[in-house]
Amino acid sequence: MKAFLILEDGTVFEGTSIGSTREVVSEIVFNTSMTGYLEVLTDPSYAGQAVCMTYPLIGNYGITPDMESSRPWPDGFIVRELSRIPSNFRCEGTIQDFLVKHDIPGIAGIDTRALTKILREKGTMNGMITTNENYNFEEIKPKLEAYATGDVVTKVTCDTSSVLKGSGKRVALLDFGAKKNIAKSLNDRGCEVTIYPAHTKAEKILSSNPDGIMLSNGPGDPKDCGPIIDEIKKLYDSDVPIFAICLGHQLMALATGADTHKMKYGHRGGNHPVKDLETGRVYISSQNHGYVVDVDKLDSKVATPAFVNVNDGTNEGLKYTGKNIFTVQFHPEACPGPQDSGYLFDRFINMMGGEQ
Repeated sequence: MKAFLILEDGTVFEGTSIGSTREVVSEIVFNTSMTGYLEVLTDPSYAGQAVCMTYPLIGNYGITPDMESSRPWPDGFIVRELSRIPSNFRCEGTIQDFLVKHDIPGIAGIDTRALTKILREKGTMNGMITTNENYNFEEIKPKLEAYATGDVVTKVTCDTSSVLKGSGKRVALLDFGAKKNIAKSLNDRGCEVTIYPAHTKAEKILSSNPDGIMLSNGPGDPKDCGPIIDEIKKLYDSDVPIFAICLGHQLMALATGADTHKMKYGHRGGNHPVKDLETGRVYISSQNHGYVVDVDKLDSKVATPAFVNVNDGTNEGLKYTGKNIFTVQFHPEACPGPQDSGYLFDRFINMMGGEQ
């Protein structure tokens, strides 16, 4: 069946329908990872977006146990070629069946390089995936222009708290759309991790006397999380050590008076170099974000830059002055991507008074 990807600038790509055949409007973004498509699909940070994979062949090892959450989150999936006959000793099914099962529409057979160039030159934009060959762009355009991701954190967060048992430090993990490997990275280091829903009050978290607090990744515009930012300010005012990743990094910045802005096309992939400003060492990182902290509006009495993106100079981390708090924009838990910066979890444990 034919399928069409229609961008809000009027560009149309014709390809083949994959997954569900329902029509969807979403924000179109691209990911440059060469592998790890299943972890991309199950990363809650993609809620409200349709993902274009720049690597040309997707699905060749099928569906494996490497899921970062219990279900996929993107609104749509865009690929050059979808492998329908996967080969892997861990394979449990095909991408096609996985997309159909979870009602996610997609399109294959388009020039994903051309699409990526458009998004890089013009910036991230909205688009529609449809199987309707008789579409009318003038009727579609207002829907494309009106689309916004909205409050996707509420959509992806857990419903109730849960605990990963451990004999070491006790960590409270606020789930804004957390990838499973964040809790696992802490648990593997002996931590007992209590995972809380995104809208949990600071008083409840602090009343449990955690040794440390972890603020997770998540989807959407951080400025849409007003009530959560208010609670994070209370956590900041406590003396509990805090480590934050991605959206959590942005929310802590907003809670302490800094600002964020939307990037032209964001960072999504497993090959982004970041420089530790304290040591001068460069790490290759996994990233997935469309917003960034504005360092020009950063009060040095509150926080100072700790990491910088080597490619474009944008902020990749903050060290908070006089506080046991540090935050990073990239993903030290990886999955998919390099594990160069996994040592940051050890640093967090040291902040809590533990041993590596």
